[in-house]
Amino acid sequence: MASPVFPPAKDASTDPSPSSVPQAPKSLYTSALSPLTSAFSRFSQWRKSLDLPNPGTVENLQKEVKSTHLTNFMFDGARADLTKSLSMNPAFQVTHSFILGSQVSTPSYNFGAVFANNDMFLQGSVDHEGNVSARMNQGWAENSITKIQTQLSSQAGHSMIQLEHDYQGQDYSLNAKAVNPWPADLTGIYIGNYFQSVTKNLALGVETLYQRPTPDMSEFTTSYLAKITSDDKNWIATAQVQPSGILQATYWQKLHEKVEVAADLQLMASPQRRDAIATLGAKYDLRMATFRAQLDSTGKVSALLEQRFAPTFAFLVAGEIDHFKESNAAKVGVGVMIESSTLTPEEMGMPPQH
Repeated sequence: MASPVFPPAKDASTDPSPSSVPQAPKSLYTSALSPLTSAFSRFSQWRKSLDLPNPGTVENLQKEVKSTHLTNFMFDGARADLTKSLSMNPAFQVTHSFILGSQVSTPSYNFGAVFANNDMFLQGSVDHEGNVSARMNQGWAENSITKIQTQLSSQAGHSMIQLEHDYQGQDYSLNAKAVNPWPADLTGIYIGNYFQSVTKNLALGVETLYQRPTPDMSEFTTSYLAKITSDDKNWIATAQVQPSGILQATYWQKLHEKVEVAADLQLMASPQRRDAIATLGAKYDLRMATFRAQLDSTGKVSALLEQRFAPTFAFLVAGEIDHFKESNAAKVGVGVMIESSTLTPEEMGMPPQH
């Protein structure tokens, strides 16, 4: 019988097997960063345990006040908005808008379209002079949205593009915005803000604006923000301060389920100019109508009534008078809003008609 043959003994100095390869020491970087990551983890857990609410965006800091006041709703002359819904899911509608007889703008026609689904919102319009505007909102997640706005005009200096991104954290919000950016020389307007809930009722923030109209000219402006919300969210107070001497403070309160009041104070106390404007407004929601009234310290009194005779038909009457002008300048506006649809009641989510 042949004697068994055994393999030669392995030399530990030349053996490439894993058991003989010395193990690499623990990364120095991991060891150095371990205290920081541990501290950050403990801080995140403590912050989460506070259960602070999201403060909302800086853009919507005065949302309730703007909804109560007439600034974004006032008009004069005659106007008509005709809207037709072509689809509900995804949402798609077109609008024809007409303005005539206004003291502050020329007669105009505007055609607009809106498309929206769960992740995207698209809006575009073109007027009778060929000016085009468009907006797109793309949602990457529930708390992350990219926004693009653009405007193309035949008038010099009126075309623009704006790039923006919103991020909503558990108890904070971040926003970055660029208006007419040009990467070659970094000209444009750049805005960034951060808004943080400090307690369940108080949120503080900061917003910085960097303007660079030309390569050899730039300017930094920083403003500080504060927002106080009641426990039942029936009143909200906000303030925005710039070190240059500009202050804007607002107060909004819901007096009743159908009654809201709001006050706004804008104060400028710079060496070149000292001025202040105070505005008081109220909104009253009826069953089929909404009435808004407003009074400011410049002597202007204005009111707007939106009366709905049917869910798809509304009639608007607006008026404003300036008591401090010698001529008591007055503006009056009337308008209609008509909505129509080619969809069946079932497609619109309504109970079937029998």
